[in-house]
Amino acid sequence: MVEIRWHGRGGQGAVTSVEMFALTAIEEGKFAQGFPSFGPERRGAPVAAFNRVDNKRIKVRSGIYKPDVVVVLDPSLMSTVNVVEGLKPDGILIVNTVESPAEIGKKTGFKGTIATVDAAHIAREELGVPITNTTMLGALMRATKLVKIESAEVPLKNRFGRLAPRNVKAMTRAYKELKISKAA
Repeated sequence: MVEIRWHGRGGQGAVTSVEMFALTAIEEGKFAQGFPSFGPERRGAPVAAFNRVDNKRIKVRSGIYKPDVVVVLDPSLMSTVNVVEGLKPDGILIVNTVESPAEIGKKTGFKGTIATVDAAHIAREELGVPITNTTMLGALMRATKLVKIESAEVPLKNRFGRLAPRNVKAMTRAYKELKISKAA
């Protein structure tokens, strides 16, 4: 089983990302969970959301405290939230940033695999808004290879309707533009 923690701010689409990733895994016949963790937060407040994906039925219903993967939609959170807390040493950290994986490794102290992509820039170009949920979905798919990018098209179409093609394009660009390396 692979456990994923997403960090974002209210209104950035972290909860939507979790839902889309779970539906994509289910589209491939896998088992998946997706759930948020927030209280009375408002737009802009830090939020976390979670996924579990496995090839067999998932019986665990607890929170995720030692994720295999962490996805950061808003890099400004790294100055206020310890995004690598509990992240397994051999895990993957994926960050929406213009910085290199090496720079993120120095900032966070994380020594595992680090992947970066300028998801905000891609989202502005492809969607017209800096909402990075579908771009970071593409980054997660490439970094983990848990699901195929093509499998996300049906869930995205169902969720975004006529805007789905633009979201698929943003997701595909992030998939292709992701930089992955081990931290220094």
